Amino acid sequence: GVTRLLLTRIPFFKEIIVSSFSCASCSWSNTEIQSAGRIQEQGVRYTLAVTSRQDMNREVVKTDCASARIPELDFEIPAFSQKGVLTTIEGIIDRAVAGLEQDQPARRAMDKEVARKIDEFIGKLRQLKEVNSPFTFILDDPSGNSFVENPHAPQRDEALVVTHYRRSPQQAAVLGLEVDAKLPDAAEDLRDEVLQFNTNCPECNAPASTNMKLVQIPHFKEVIIMATNCDSCGHRTNEVKSGGAIEPQGTRITLRITDPSDMTRDILKSETCSVEIPELEFELGMGALGGKFTTLEGLLKDIRDLVEKNPFTLGDSSTPSRTGKLQEFIGKLQDVKGKAQAHFIMDDPAGNSYLQNVYAPEEDPELRVQRYERSFEQNEELGLNDMRTEGYEPGPASGR
Repeated sequence: GVTRLLLTRIPFFKEIIVSSFSCASCSWSNTEIQSAGRIQEQGVRYTLAVTSRQDMNREVVKTDCASARIPELDFEIPAFSQKGVLTTIEGIIDRAVAGLEQDQPARRAMDKEVARKIDEFIGKLRQLKEVNSPFTFILDDPSGNSFVENPHAPQRDEALVVTHYRRSPQQAAVLGLEVDAKLPDAAEDLRDEVLQFNTNCPECNAPASTNMKLVQIPHFKEVIIMATNCDSCGHRTNEVKSGGAIEPQGTRITLRITDPSDMTRDILKSETCSVEIPELEFELGMGALGGKFTTLEGLLKDIRDLVEKNPFTLGDSSTPSRTGKLQEFIGKLQDVKGKAQAHFIMDDPAGNSYLQNVYAPEEDPELRVQRYERSFEQNEELGLNDMRTEGYEPGPASGR
């Protein structure tokens, strides 16, 4: 036989592929349609109130994954029981009648009662073609690629109701689509997007732009990284904000630096975190350097830059004794980055700081994380003593 293919476009719908097969020997012929596009974002349901013979001539695109129903007869053509077809509503009924009549001779020989009931049902289907009484035709396609013609297009058709809906996980699985465990939310979209807003440069006050990105730190929580670049003076700065609330307890993280590879550990230092290195008698208070998401080596470099660029420590106004001590401190700090062993302590009353555990999810033998109850002074500094989150529920009506 010969199969002919035609790519065509249905007005006010989409492109489809029509295939037609014919056999010169036995005169058998068959037509089939396939969608030329992809599976749509949503499924579609067409509900048509058939009230006249003209409605029977409406064109219908029924894909193989679509189901057709006539509620008045409790009749349904299930999905995947027929190939896709480009026809009319009358053609769908004729196709259903032909399918039911196909095995009737065998049924009459084996079970006359079943054959009689099917004959009665075929008679009801044929009566629908005369449209002696109105009936409802429903075409439901989870792929969204089926279609019922609107003869009044582009005007609205009062007899035709088109409903788009979100596929269920079962329908998506039948279509061979990947089933999402949960629906995407706004926060999920933000993880894949860099937001930008206008601001002024903190150095030259020229207009600049700040980029903001929501990042999930493994085995910790979400943080917001903000970076500002100034095209006028070249100033660049970055800052990290916690993406969550203040933790119920404070966190004290102690790392014993034993190897140069420890310098590559990721660090999240929030703006409420203080840093201490006992071997160097060094302590960095809360608020210094702001919030940072970097490595241990990067944080030590920022501490060195903070010391070197401070005019009151190594500038012209400093005394020789103070300069000598600070130069000695910078040398020891450099040794920590190389070979000297030391303890690196991060104390965050808000509990929003983090130091990478390279053995995660196992315990790190060089890393110790302690949780502790905040003191009244720490809560005061965080503004928690005056914060009230209870007692705002609406009380019972007073009756006045």
